[in-house]
Amino acid sequence: MKLKGIIYVLLGAGSFGFTPVFVKTGFGYGYSLGQINIAQMVLAFILLAGLSLVLGLKLKNISKRDYIKIMITGTAMGLTSIFYYGAMLYLSASLAIIMLFQFVWIGMIYEWVFSKVKPTKVNFLSLLVTLTGVIFASNIIAGDASALHPIGLLLGFLAGASYAGFIFFSGQVATDSNPIVRSMLMVAGSMVLVLIVFVQDIPSVGITDGRLWLLGTGLALVGGVIPTLFFAKGAPLITGRLANVLSSIELPVAIISAMIVLSESVSLLQWMGVLLIVVAIMINELGDVMRGKADINRG
Repeated sequence: MKLKGIIYVLLGAGSFGFTPVFVKTGFGYGYSLGQINIAQMVLAFILLAGLSLVLGLKLKNISKRDYIKIMITGTAMGLTSIFYYGAMLYLSASLAIIMLFQFVWIGMIYEWVFSKVKPTKVNFLSLLVTLTGVIFASNIIAGDASALHPIGLLLGFLAGASYAGFIFFSGQVATDSNPIVRSMLMVAGSMVLVLIVFVQDIPSVGITDGRLWLLGTGLALVGGVIPTLFFAKGAPLITGRLANVLSSIELPVAIISAMIVLSESVSLLQWMGVLLIVVAIMINELGDVMRGKADINRG
């Protein structure tokens, strides 16, 4: 059962790593940030709502208060897509995903502020390793600072912040409800936000534009539906810490897919940076294990 859980989580996290391919391809076809986000969120909602209907899942077991909380939490997912895809307008897909992975240490700040859980020395070590990895992965050491567009870096950082918020708050709201129904409601919240932010782009989203909807379907599947289903199946079979470590597979998958499909070049120095970021995630999870043991000993 544990092996199944590991495989499911790896597949779920790995699928999310393919989102840059669809986004960059969409930009290459001339679609705007708004058109891509609208197509993705609308189709993700339709797919999850259809799946819920087929499985006979209902909303009546969720209180109105939780219903609203889940949708509000989902807006963080929408913000992540807006900022993350926006970063790809200015940065390579490889660098955009590296900026997104700043959620590793930003999540510590959320825990500190909202849960009053102070970071440990190991957590700070994880932060140091992460930032070192970013320096290597950005290729700034090699003197290539031309690709570090300030707006792209800001959007990438905001994507990491919103993603960290989504991870933190999604673990606090209606956790006993069906994960597919929760995901559908979260996507609904994301969809509403995206439609409001990009209201001016709605008329340009042609119903008969098959290429846009095909891209949107791909994004909806690899960015929403597949990760949701596989995490729902795999996460209960393994520990949360192991799931977080396995989720780091998203980073190399995104970069490898960008290399193969988008023909982006990644140097050995940059791969060292990627490795350091993955190691930082493992260090961070080790810090949580040590903190848990320390709490038990004090108790």
